[in-house]
Amino acid sequence: MTAAAGVAVTYGLVRIIVGLQDVLVLIGLALFLAIGLEPAVAWLTRHRFPRWLAVTTVFVAGLLAVGGFLTAAIPVVVEQASQFIAKAPAYLREAQDHSTLLGRLNERFHLQQQVESLVSGSALGSGLLGAGQAVFSALANVLIAVVLTVYFVADLPRIRAGAYRLLPRSRRPRAILLGDEIFTKVGGYVLGNLAISVIAGVLTLLWLLIFDIPYPALLAITVAILDLIPVVGSVVGGVLVSLVALTVSLPVFLATIGFFVVYRLLEDYLLVPRIIGGAVKIPALVTVVAVIVGGALLGVIGALVAIPVAAALLLLLREVLHPRLDRT
Repeated sequence: MTAAAGVAVTYGLVRIIVGLQDVLVLIGLALFLAIGLEPAVAWLTRHRFPRWLAVTTVFVAGLLAVGGFLTAAIPVVVEQASQFIAKAPAYLREAQDHSTLLGRLNERFHLQQQVESLVSGSALGSGLLGAGQAVFSALANVLIAVVLTVYFVADLPRIRAGAYRLLPRSRRPRAILLGDEIFTKVGGYVLGNLAISVIAGVLTLLWLLIFDIPYPALLAITVAILDLIPVVGSVVGGVLVSLVALTVSLPVFLATIGFFVVYRLLEDYLLVPRIIGGAVKIPALVTVVAVIVGGALLGVIGALVAIPVAAALLLLLREVLHPRLDRT
């Protein structure tokens, strides 16, 4: 009966975790972001800011930055989206012309039929309804994540102290040292990854403006967002921009591919080692495997948090497991 009760309790806990999977992911993401913002809050508290004022300052600065970015970006994106809609008939005529590149692609892959099937009849209505639900769900999740992040940042010292109290007193000092180092790695990774994404977006915008590639602001924002995903994000962004550059000319297309290859090397061997290399030191193989596994488990969020999680596991492996195995 004891064994059966244990199995029943375990099964119930698994069902609860599966049912709360989306909520747990949001909580984990908010905690991850709170740890990433902690270095900025700690810097302000060291300069005689009260904790509440430091948290408020960081979040007000973040909201102002996001608000300013959206104020500058939304009109440009709307204008470029309107230009795309206005040029859609020309693209359609080009797709029907078999002498053009777009026409040959349409003839081979039946692009026009696929687009028409997506926007026709009930498919359009269901697509709009699904898109509306997805947008509403995304906005709700973002709001929940922001609110949770505020609470986590405000109470992070208390949360850390409470987590350390769960450990035996004899092992608590060692656990505090390891925990603080893990927090430092996560915070450095979050801020560094954000800085690298901004650099990727700015450089992409300059390149697009120089060669007069269509929709520069929209593509630059897309590259900046995708670059938040380690390893694969910049590659996907480069492929999208290169495909748009192909509508200008073949030399511009090839030059854009070369630009993203050079930027990827610059990011891997200069930006990442200098900006976040000191905080997160893990082998390249572990980085790739961690991103693949994290993406398979939790999608984009899993790929985003995979590297600091892998760094924390390697730290525990090096500082806890290896010494214990060496003593046996």
